[in-house]
Amino acid sequence: MPSLRKLIAASMAVALLAAACGSSSGTQAPAGQTNAPGGAATTVMAKSIGGSNIIVDGASGMTLYVFASDVASSGKSACNGGCATTWPPITVSSGTTPSAGAGASGSLGTITRDDGKIQVTYNGAPLYHYSGDSAPGDTNGNYPGWSPAKA
Repeated sequence: MPSLRKLIAASMAVALLAAACGSSSGTQAPAGQTNAPGGAATTVMAKSIGGSNIIVDGASGMTLYVFASDVASSGKSACNGGCATTWPPITVSSGTTPSAGAGASGSLGTITRDDGKIQVTYNGAPLYHYSGDSAPGDTNGNYPGWSPAKA
């Protein structure tokens, strides 16, 4: 008879796999990153990384990214489903207004995602974390079609 621990682990693995394959998977921030807990405003700020002023999550210092397939000011995100698992959007609670910290002089706003969550935008472009970044200043998500958001 399998142990309870193995059954729980197997159940969790199946649930994670099903969520990744679904059309509207969750958009939780990776460990160490914040999506405005308790409805507090998400603050973004600029930080010099690799000689460029990059927009970072004010709560965690993690790099934020923009997706070339998003159309700025369209009110839509092109990264949904499995994409949002790798590139979790930075979100706020409904009715929360994000605020800009030091060096982030662009316009902050929000859009409503296909899954109903409220995503933060900078100069009209939706902002995302990258699940492969593990420490403030990491820019591992600099891939074709993806780039760190510039201040």
